[in-house]
Amino acid sequence: MSKPESEQAIGGMELGSNGRIVVFGGTGFVGRHLVRALSKANYQVIIPSRHVQRHRDMQLWPRVDLFDTNPPANSDIATQRNVIPQHELMLGAAAVINLVGILNEKKHNGEGFEKAHVTFTQTVLKNAHRAGVSRYLHMSALGASAEQGASFYQKTKGRAEDYAHQFGVEHDIAVTSFRPSVIFGPGDNFFNQFARLAAITPGVFPLACPQARMAPVYVGDVVNAFVHALKNPADTRGERLDLCGPEEFTLKELVQMAARSSGHPRWILGLPNSVSKLQARIFEWLPGKPFTRDNYYHCKRQMSAPMASKDNPPGLLMCSLTT
Repeated sequence: MSKPESEQAIGGMELGSNGRIVVFGGTGFVGRHLVRALSKANYQVIIPSRHVQRHRDMQLWPRVDLFDTNPPANSDIATQRNVIPQHELMLGAAAVINLVGILNEKKHNGEGFEKAHVTFTQTVLKNAHRAGVSRYLHMSALGASAEQGASFYQKTKGRAEDYAHQFGVEHDIAVTSFRPSVIFGPGDNFFNQFARLAAITPGVFPLACPQARMAPVYVGDVVNAFVHALKNPADTRGERLDLCGPEEFTLKELVQMAARSSGHPRWILGLPNSVSKLQARIFEWLPGKPFTRDNYYHCKRQMSAPMASKDNPPGLLMCSLTT
């Protein structure tokens, strides 16, 4: 007797004993760390990706499969037909994890953030419901708020988070969202970007928002929080978990650390707010957008020191917010 469609393995692949997990954003910084941990925990991990060829190394990881969700425009009909629809990738999944997020957009009106954070979350959840998935983990951000967010980033992260929890209530999907501070670890963009900038800055490093305060959280702790939630759905259903590290720093202190550790110590010149905003207006037009006005508004409302609780598992350290 054949298994029902929702229990069949995609493409005949073997399932891990803990079930199948679909991870959107699985090829990114946090995603790669999380996928490796899930694989080691004997989960079968499915990663939908628009750029499978860029991440072929992950195909060699045990119990990890990447599926192309965006064939090239010039691909033949046969190739396009072989692309598996999103909801079909979720059939039989024990959980769906959404890590997708952007720090900058192509334009300057919030449309890119809305599409990447809100619209994409809506699509994933509707397809998860269609596929019969009952567990959803969502990556949000500390300070995310549809009403009080200081930037497009924070506002759209807030709307996506609110939508996920409301959708979960309406469709009986156990939703848990995670709201991390700045995440650091091997392969991170935050510290590595400042290290790269320090390397090309002669002597003095002009820094916007030098007194912005945050409590960076180690990527391993973030991963542990997700794995803990997967294993304890009853304890984390409906929760919105703030994730921070145990120490608070100013942005200036963090940049000094990044510069020193990369072998390029620099004198950090903190810029006043007016100059910081001007710098953002200029830098957002540079390739790669190293600093934008949305980043500036985000920095103006940053992450404060954590308040650890002995009742929290490793990685679930509660934070407060300062303005």
